[in-house]
Amino acid sequence: MNETNEIHLPERSSSRETSECEAPNVSNAERALSVGLGILLLLTGIRRIRKRPLNSLVRLGVGYGLLFRGASGVCPVYKKLDIDGTKADAINIRTQLIINKPRQEVYAFWRKLEDLPRFMRHISSIKLIDEKRSRWEVNIPQINPVAVKWDAEIVKDEPEQLLSWQSLPGSMIENAGKVEFRDALGNRGTELKIAITYRPPAGNIGSGVSRLMNPLFEKMIKEDLLNVKQFIEMRGMPIAEQFSR
Repeated sequence: MNETNEIHLPERSSSRETSECEAPNVSNAERALSVGLGILLLLTGIRRIRKRPLNSLVRLGVGYGLLFRGASGVCPVYKKLDIDGTKADAINIRTQLIINKPRQEVYAFWRKLEDLPRFMRHISSIKLIDEKRSRWEVNIPQINPVAVKWDAEIVKDEPEQLLSWQSLPGSMIENAGKVEFRDALGNRGTELKIAITYRPPAGNIGSGVSRLMNPLFEKMIKEDLLNVKQFIEMRGMPIAEQFSR
């Protein structure tokens, strides 16, 4: 059973959002472009005001609008269309499966985050920093694989019950994950409920990274999660034999 849903990362806050100032809805890249074009239109409008007054007034009006858009980060058109250009789309995945292994063993496997790259192809490596923090490297498929790195920490660890983690502030990609462990009905092993999300950060950096968060990357994550059952149930076999199947 595999379906796409949403898990929640901490909401981004904006220091500009006050009772007297609207929250920005334009990305940093768009703001810089708006300021540049606005200044250019204002300068050309002023220079040509005597020769082409009507055309110059149009340029001055559009230039002022773009300059305001860039300086304030607020776009009235985006506001009417309910568009937030500061947010990038996230990949949110949930899956539920039963593994024919005791809950203690399944939890112990997941608790060693550094082992996840052994069966999750999209994760290149996870290196432990200390008991709670780790450094992740993920390969995002594009024309060529692109490696993205960030630090994460375990935020909740209830042995044999729940394990959750999230990326640290300032990461190139915001990542969060949660795994719930329950005894399956009929002594059939362990029932897992897994939720993973990836979200690019806001602004110009995020707009570039978001282009890498493509359907191919999402498909790879889903396939990796489906590999969990087979990999854990085959534990105890020689590694070479596991990967040869």
